[in-house]
Amino acid sequence: MMETLKTLFGMGPAVDYAALVKSGAQIIDVRTKGEYAGGHIRGSVNIPLDQLENQLSRIKKDQVVITCCASGGRSGSAKAMLQSKGYEVYNGGGWMSLQYKLA
Repeated sequence: MMETLKTLFGMGPAVDYAALVKSGAQIIDVRTKGEYAGGHIRGSVNIPLDQLENQLSRIKKDQVVITCCASGGRSGSAKAMLQSKGYEVYNGGGWMSLQYKLA
């Protein structure tokens, strides 16, 4: 139970997002198209959360997935959904902070 709470609130083990991307991880930004157009991580793929389940074919199952959004809430929901489909997923949280972690 405690590990689940830590993971939900981002207090789990540290993740080296830059290393994941260098190893071929794909970044899925689950914000709306309008939010994405206002700024995003170069190379990320925009699949709004409400369309994610219908667009799974755009996400490679043999590569790690990093989800991001504006603050981490929607990307957490996306992570849970993708994990239930068999993907290896990390919640990168807000796209701006994730961008900083990739530098």
